[in-house]
Amino acid sequence: MPYRLTKFTKSGLYHIYNRGLQKQPIFTDRKDYSHFLQTFFYYQIENPKPKFSTYRISKLFKIDPSKKIVDIICYCLMPNHFHLLVTQLRDGGVSEFMRRFIHSYTKYRNIKYNLQGPIFQGIFKAVEIETDEQLLHLSRYIHLNPVVSCLINNPDLYPWSSYNSYFIEGGPFINKGKILEHFKSLDSYRDFVLNQKEYGKTLEILKHITLDKD
Repeated sequence: MPYRLTKFTKSGLYHIYNRGLQKQPIFTDRKDYSHFLQTFFYYQIENPKPKFSTYRISKLFKIDPSKKIVDIICYCLMPNHFHLLVTQLRDGGVSEFMRRFIHSYTKYRNIKYNLQGPIFQGIFKAVEIETDEQLLHLSRYIHLNPVVSCLINNPDLYPWSSYNSYFIEGGPFINKGKILEHFKSLDSYRDFVLNQKEYGKTLEILKHITLDKD
């Protein structure tokens, strides 16, 4: 049984990520991405409630955003991995959230593609964010992920991250305040992200040359 070094505490901030088993894709089409997003938004709400597959059919359960067990601050879904930046709102929240939504998505994908077994590479990875500087740079890293991986030229063109949510009203499932409180305007946050776009591409290239040979 894998031993987790990171201990989750109430109000703690965490970078959570994982990739597909043997680097295989975890998303094949737009419906997969959309289902994954719906699943993790659903399971950030405290139980008891029906499993997500039942909720999608019945729509009888009313989601109450005030009963979240984690706050999602930003996210990015890539073809074979994902990144989440979350705050734990109650004891055990991160573990419960991850267990339930990963199980739900795995079951959905296995049924859809006639697969068996896990689709993710072991237990999810989690790193605690200890400073505001780390928090802000991580949000930029997450939002630039599709750009530095050369999937898209600008983060606002990528539909499977929280980047665009930062510049529109609404979106009760994303806690934008944790990031935006450090900037005087939305434009200043946009500049903060985009000013490192080319540097990010360079780092990605170097990573593949030196570290990502397996």
